[in-house]
Amino acid sequence: MEQHALGSQGLVVGAEGLGCMGMSAIYGATDDTESLATIDRALELGVTMLDTAEGYGPFTNEVLVGKAVAGRRERVVIATKTGVEFTEDGALVGLNGRPDHIRRAADGSLRRLGTDHIDLYYLHRVDPNVPIEESVGAMAELVAAGKVRYLGVSEVAAATVRRAHAVHPLTAVQTEYSLFERGIESDGVRAVLAELGIGLVAYSPLGRGFLSGAITSPEDFADDDFRRGDPRFQGANFGRNLAVVDEVRRLADEKSVTPSQLALAWVLGQGAVPIPGTKRRHYLEENVAATAVDLTADDIAAIEAVAPRGVASGDRYAPHLMQTLDG
Repeated sequence: MEQHALGSQGLVVGAEGLGCMGMSAIYGATDDTESLATIDRALELGVTMLDTAEGYGPFTNEVLVGKAVAGRRERVVIATKTGVEFTEDGALVGLNGRPDHIRRAADGSLRRLGTDHIDLYYLHRVDPNVPIEESVGAMAELVAAGKVRYLGVSEVAAATVRRAHAVHPLTAVQTEYSLFERGIESDGVRAVLAELGIGLVAYSPLGRGFLSGAITSPEDFADDDFRRGDPRFQGANFGRNLAVVDEVRRLADEKSVTPSQLALAWVLGQGAVPIPGTKRRHYLEENVAATAVDLTADDIAAIEAVAPRGVASGDRYAPHLMQTLDG
């Protein structure tokens, strides 16, 4: 896999990363044995960046990733996140961007990951009660202490990116970005990242699996699957979005690739580092193969025709989660 600079601060990662959240939470049943095998295979295929967070599980995903990289830490770029507080037994407290919490959270993440440093440390969500300068200031102290190498923020408005970057240079902004979610193209975020030399990490680059073409009914999901409450998978929205996926599938068939590979190739072509999440080797291998898919100008025009900006029906989160997004 090709390696690329992420941002302009010196971090180099594989063209595609691996989102590890689903290995421990959100998307139904988990299987640590298969998840560990999936991470092993990812490293064999040239994936270097593993994306986790203290909130995934919570806590258990960092433990899993730590176990997976033990003995080969130098081969891996570990990205994890802070800013959401949980009790010791895993109950959600809420957003917390206070410096004292960030310092404690970083030590907890280091312990669970079994490492002495975090390669890329994100503020998972902006705490509206704490100035971004205070949160990033505490993260910058972790860089100075050698506990963190590079900083990022997640789901932030363009003005917040500027304020954060002024405190300490940011390496990456992580946000949802896919054929179904292109808000950063119109809200100023893409522009400010280009201006400031900050990398873009795209989570849910397959629209939470919708763009894989494997989902044909809301009943495909387990009872505890997060997507049962996602507006894009509800009611009439589901049918309208499925119609878009059918068109993406048609284009993929014409190019002899899968819908996932076409959708990921599009994200890669936008200069982003996608981190598609999976907990199975089969889907990992399919996703990684997207890095070898070349899209012509005609391909891109055809994709734009069937999936223009704003094509998805429904908000990307339920109302209570939409409120956690900055801006």
